[in-house]
Amino acid sequence: MSRSFAAAGALAIAALVAAPIAAADGPMPFATQGGAGVVMPDGLTRLVAVGVGAAGIPQSRTEVEVIQTKDGAVRNWVDLRGSWGTPVVTYSESGTEGLSADGKTVVLGDVVRSYPRTKSWFLVLNAKTLQIRRTIELDGDYEYDALSPDATRLYLIQHVDATNSQRYVVRGYDLAAGRLLPGRIADRAQRSWVMQGYPMARARSADGRWVYTLYQNPGGFPFVHALDTVRGVAHCIGLPWNGSQNGLYNMRLSLRSNDRTLAVHWLSGRPWLAVDTSTWRIAKDHRPGLPWLGIGAGGAAALAAAAAFLLLRRRRRAEELEQELSELLRLPQREVVV
Repeated sequence: MSRSFAAAGALAIAALVAAPIAAADGPMPFATQGGAGVVMPDGLTRLVAVGVGAAGIPQSRTEVEVIQTKDGAVRNWVDLRGSWGTPVVTYSESGTEGLSADGKTVVLGDVVRSYPRTKSWFLVLNAKTLQIRRTIELDGDYEYDALSPDATRLYLIQHVDATNSQRYVVRGYDLAAGRLLPGRIADRAQRSWVMQGYPMARARSADGRWVYTLYQNPGGFPFVHALDTVRGVAHCIGLPWNGSQNGLYNMRLSLRSNDRTLAVHWLSGRPWLAVDTSTWRIAKDHRPGLPWLGIGAGGAAALAAAAAFLLLRRRRRAEELEQELSELLRLPQREVVV
């Protein structure tokens, strides 16, 4: 993909380097810019949304870049009007979401800086070509929650109480028809269950169909929200917990036994509970712990390396943009300070 000299000049004048991470300061979930982005299913590239504009002011344009994971080289990019980001859904995730399991579609959310909001925007892109498939505008306060494997159904968190950010309902959006579906996605077997809490951790089935989210629920019991993104149904699994729920920050979810068992365990790997995903029965998990701390350290090192590649890549891009601008204006080249 190539871009015009005029676009290059506008980018160079606005800002040559974007902030590493620009996130909305509001309730979870939200859309963020920079960071690790979302990795494609083959693991070879990642999609990163980068705000374009001067630091400290609202950014009116976004660059979505396809970056090679091995060396940080940019393989493709697109310049979008507006401030867009990849979704962050839980407090424990280091990466972002928005990519369908088949790797063909990515959903971006609007980056906002004030809550509650009266309108919400989403952008649906072809993950291969970065072409816009659909722009979604909704009245109310919505955020990304999940996406069906084939990207025919989008699931959204709707904040329903302007004075209480933990109150929400899950809504479905038909991407093929372009409409918000009526009603909410709720556990039909537990109609009295009030959806409220803070998303702490998440796990997904191998095929992307089931999404499991652990919620802290002050004043009640913590629970796991199990969402079938194909059928559009959900089940809530209350967890036996007494006292302060602050410790849930150190809880994680993982699937095993061909996705038949959902493990609720500590960050250290120490097991706690096992949930049978066919019956939703809970039992004490007696399996030995896993070396999650070592794995986490390796992940942190990988993220640090990725950040270094991103910095080097943006520095090179800044020099290229400055050179293009100089050629366009036929001015002598000058040193670029990054």
